[in-house]
Amino acid sequence: MGRRTAPRTLTRNSASQISRSLLAAGCAATLALTACAPSTEGGSAGDTTKLTVWSWRTEDIAGYNKIFDVYEKKHPGVQVEFKAYKNTEYPTILQTGLAKSSGGPDVAQLKPFGPIQAFIEGGNLTALDGKVDLAGWPEEVVAAAKGKKDGKTYGVPFAIQTLHVLYNKKIFADNGIQVPTTWEDLKAAGDKLKKAGITPMATTAKEPWVMGLTHEIFGATRMGGDKFAQDVVAGKNDFTDPDYTASLQTVADLKPYFPEDVTAVPYLDAQALFSSGKAAMYPGGAYELGPFKKADPGLDIGFFDAPLPPGAKMDKPVTPGFADGSYGVNAKSPNQKEALELVKWMATPEFGQLFADELKQISAVPGVSPKDPLLAEMIAKYRSQGEPYSMAVHFGYGEPLGRDAEGEAIASMLLGKMDAKAAGTKIQKDISAWFKPEE
Repeated sequence: MGRRTAPRTLTRNSASQISRSLLAAGCAATLALTACAPSTEGGSAGDTTKLTVWSWRTEDIAGYNKIFDVYEKKHPGVQVEFKAYKNTEYPTILQTGLAKSSGGPDVAQLKPFGPIQAFIEGGNLTALDGKVDLAGWPEEVVAAAKGKKDGKTYGVPFAIQTLHVLYNKKIFADNGIQVPTTWEDLKAAGDKLKKAGITPMATTAKEPWVMGLTHEIFGATRMGGDKFAQDVVAGKNDFTDPDYTASLQTVADLKPYFPEDVTAVPYLDAQALFSSGKAAMYPGGAYELGPFKKADPGLDIGFFDAPLPPGAKMDKPVTPGFADGSYGVNAKSPNQKEALELVKWMATPEFGQLFADELKQISAVPGVSPKDPLLAEMIAKYRSQGEPYSMAVHFGYGEPLGRDAEGEAIASMLLGKMDAKAAGTKIQKDISAWFKPEE
């Protein structure tokens, strides 16, 4: 999908093409008499560089168009076209695009940690070391865009995602429900909402990554958070550990509060359940706020961190989070200079603030504060009680990704095909196919 398309009207791009055609015709007719004046749109006649930026965030098209309008005004002669693809199709589309000698993106939105590695090792991306200044950025943020083997940086991280339980304040108020502070409160709220004909929690087990996030939200404190993950990394534990499998069961026990046939519910349908007011809660991330507000600007959203489940290994709730994807430069782009200039700008506070304001997300750029009060509260929670989302940070570097192995196993539990112990064994088998503990 391109930018600024307007059926039956003249777009800015088509207008400039006509202008250049007329200018060229004028030059040809008067060449013997005088030289043509340079175009105002570039350094010389017809000199306009068009950069294409690819993304999986179709919901962000309007916001990115506004952001890149600001960039274009300060960089005459450069036009940025933002093209977004369906998130489930994007990995294949990007792989094909980066492999082409031409026709791929100049700048690509890249998934963090593991998924970026294939492009790095395939020589598809331009290393940004010495070209883009990320000094002063938190190492855990930059790590999301680094090569696992060579340690070089290949992208400018764009967001920090925090994970919570979002809730509809009006539905809670209408049903006399307070924000749950205990596991019993959470279940009582779910039972009350069901009796009122409202789906307590909108989510999906059809797309594994969503259920992986849901597990982190509700199960992190039960398994022991990052300490458990660090023990697995060090070879001191694994995913068959009873506390870990109990954390899987914690999620499975919430099935009565999930949508009917949750394993068949598409992600977009789960979003629609919440944004339309048919569901009261939504376990998800800060990245959901923009789409929800776009669907219903009047939606009054609050959030809370999941209360401690029975048997929790931690003594207080936590806010899981992770550095999201990054923007990198296609190594085969014919516009290296201009593309690098764009991603350099993406590392500035100006871009970070536009990103936060237009897309309603938490920018990864140091020093940028969200104006949205809910986002500001979310990042404050993460800074005070944050825990790394372990399946992305520690176990996202092979196939299957840790989050997908986990999500698929939980889906099987929800379908009654396996118990928690079998799910843990399956996850251990899947991840150990590529993951080796540190020695």
